[in-house]
Amino acid sequence: MKCLLMRISAASVFLILSQFVFAAQAMLDPVDFLALQSIRKRLTDMPGSNYFASWDFTSDPCNFAGVYCDGDRVVALNLGDPRAGSPGLSGRLDPAFGKLSALAELTIVPGRIMGSLPHTFSQLKYLRFLAISRNFISGDIPASFGQLRGLRTLDLSFNQLTGSIPSAVGNLPALSNVILCHNRLSGSVPPFVSQTLTRLDLKHNDLSGWLSPHGLPSSLEYLSLSWNRLTGPVDKPLSHLNRLNYIDLSLNRFTGCIPGIIFTFPITTLQLQRNQFSGPVQPENLVAIPAVDLSYNQLSGEISPMFSTVQKLYLNNNRFTGQVPASFVDRVLSAGIELLYLQHNYLTGIEINPTVEIPLSTSLCLQYNCMVLPVQTPCPLRAGRQKTRPTSQCIQWKG
Repeated sequence: MKCLLMRISAASVFLILSQFVFAAQAMLDPVDFLALQSIRKRLTDMPGSNYFASWDFTSDPCNFAGVYCDGDRVVALNLGDPRAGSPGLSGRLDPAFGKLSALAELTIVPGRIMGSLPHTFSQLKYLRFLAISRNFISGDIPASFGQLRGLRTLDLSFNQLTGSIPSAVGNLPALSNVILCHNRLSGSVPPFVSQTLTRLDLKHNDLSGWLSPHGLPSSLEYLSLSWNRLTGPVDKPLSHLNRLNYIDLSLNRFTGCIPGIIFTFPITTLQLQRNQFSGPVQPENLVAIPAVDLSYNQLSGEISPMFSTVQKLYLNNNRFTGQVPASFVDRVLSAGIELLYLQHNYLTGIEINPTVEIPLSTSLCLQYNCMVLPVQTPCPLRAGRQKTRPTSQCIQWKG
């Protein structure tokens, strides 16, 4: 009799547990439940991370850390401890992500996730936000991402992605933010058609070729293409981007003139240094941009007085000629200019009293030009030790 009671009791406990597990699974769509299990099997906490501690599949997955549900469907998945400095996850991305057909947001914190991006991401027709940055994702960006017609943010930065940026990604109509910086992407920059795109960050890749004349939408506010191998002129691609407040095209091989209209844009920082821009630079009005860097190009002609209102101005290592405008001297002596680098040009003079004291808050460098320096000011080490350019170079260079 006692053994019979023990058997009945054990059977009851098993029945209760079975019903509990079934009830937990029933709270979530079975396809989503199985997808989360597959995703979990391929990922682990890095040492010091305790993110998956709450992922007990005998309970409701909608209560798991980083899992957000709407009814019986998973609509957002934020994998990893989001606190700054927390260890991330390691492992690989399972194709089962594509089974979460109601998913609108997918974020994975920095960690050591390796392998390629699953092509099944393209099945997530409601996906609006995809951010998998600072991991070790490799391989191509799948062209099938072009099926994510509602995608607004694509952040795959700081990974090891290779291949080109698919033209299908450029054709996505709802994009607001594209952040693919610090990868190994090659090929050209595809045209972007989204008229809501405000941020395009492709710096630190291996992109090459010309920018399409009409490939960047006028909605752009942030544009960074630095540290690539891009070539060709920028006047047509940039001239209509009058909402830009940040632009960095440095360390490329862009050629041609710098369009004067760009200096009228509401930019806080303009970085065009270390390219092959040439010809005169002629802003249409006084430049209100706080920081302008045009150094290490092939710019020539006289320096426009329209630049005298810039607080930090880098014009060094170009081919500028003539006198430094008097308006610059006034601004330097009144401490209106914080930094003025004019070294390594072909300038022939500056009207400044040799006995005047340059404000301590102002950095001024004039060395290695075609003039005797009227004042001695400290210059950066990379400017070299020679104070004046050799006369033979000054005679040969005509601007």
